[in-house]
Amino acid sequence: MSVAGQDITVLGAGIAGLAVAQALAMQGAHVTVIEQAKAVREVGAGVQISPNAAVVLQALGLGAGLDAIASRATAIELRAARRGGLVLRLDLARLRPDQAYRFVHRADLIDLLAQGARAAGVVLCLDQQVQSVDLGGARPRVSFTKGGDATPKLLIGAEGLKSKTHLALHGMVAPYFTRQVAWRALIPCEPDAAAVAEVHMAAGRHLVSYPLRGGRLRNIVAVEERNHWVEEGWSQPDDPGNLQAAFQTFCPRVQGWLAKVQQTHLWGLFRHPVAAQWAKTLPDGAAVILGDAAHPTLPFLAQGAAMALEDAWVLADVLSRSDDRAAALAEFQAVRLPRCRKIVAAANGNARTYHLGGIKRVVAHAGLRVGGKLAPGFALQRFDWLYGHDVTKP
Repeated sequence: MSVAGQDITVLGAGIAGLAVAQALAMQGAHVTVIEQAKAVREVGAGVQISPNAAVVLQALGLGAGLDAIASRATAIELRAARRGGLVLRLDLARLRPDQAYRFVHRADLIDLLAQGARAAGVVLCLDQQVQSVDLGGARPRVSFTKGGDATPKLLIGAEGLKSKTHLALHGMVAPYFTRQVAWRALIPCEPDAAAVAEVHMAAGRHLVSYPLRGGRLRNIVAVEERNHWVEEGWSQPDDPGNLQAAFQTFCPRVQGWLAKVQQTHLWGLFRHPVAAQWAKTLPDGAAVILGDAAHPTLPFLAQGAAMALEDAWVLADVLSRSDDRAAALAEFQAVRLPRCRKIVAAANGNARTYHLGGIKRVVAHAGLRVGGKLAPGFALQRFDWLYGHDVTKP
């Protein structure tokens, strides 16, 4: 069943929503994206685009645009926090010269995706806040806070963690607080900074940093374990002094970065279950979720954006190839669910590894140092299943 000529509604103009809208429009669908914000924008900060994400952007015709807004990473360095000593260096430029790992500002990525969607004929309806999604009738029903509703034949929920489409499928599901909070900040970058992602690790906390926008900005994400929780979300402003105090034992290089922070946001990290059901077929329509609405992940493997892009391509592909929409949506979940569960589990594992303390940290860091010298490519090979995957190939 070709999607050509079909009317499809997407909720959410984030990475997942804009990418799936363009992918479907390229197959001839008439796609409308509904977004609650008054403009398509993303304040965010840094995003890492690994090779498995980049292939989707290239397939969407956005490869040149990605090259224009992104910095190509040369290496990833794991460092001991207190003195800054190198534990392990993954030399991407040498070990993976044919695979580009990129750093990009989230706002620049959203702008690129919005341009691609509009160029493909996608209609963006802004300033439309969704009050509820009802999947109890013949078609999905979307009700808006300003009044009125819509009954699309195919509804795609790409609204992120607080997805109304997910709520309609599963009801309220309480997330689990991981006892971790994270600060995000952007600072001016030092001149001639290398395009390296640095991970500074200590007991109960770690800090990740890399340059953005051609080295004009430095992205900082700092994670701390604590017993009390902070409201989930990205919009909780915090005093930079709290960030500086939490990481005051880190090396002088990190202290120099944190001294430049003038604005920061703090949010609690919650673990959500990967959705058991991603789609529902109705008598005269269907609804499906993707991206964070289906499989939120902790930010310790930098795969949130990548999974959203992979989802977008696979969903558009199965819908364009099948004569049976229910079968296509079942195939989408069957293809994506095991991979997304594996990625989420790997991110959870990184959280534990970064925060080791005492003798466990000493042993683990020693093992990484020795392994990095004896088999420098092994650490990357462990993730070939992730970064080498290409959803755009049959």
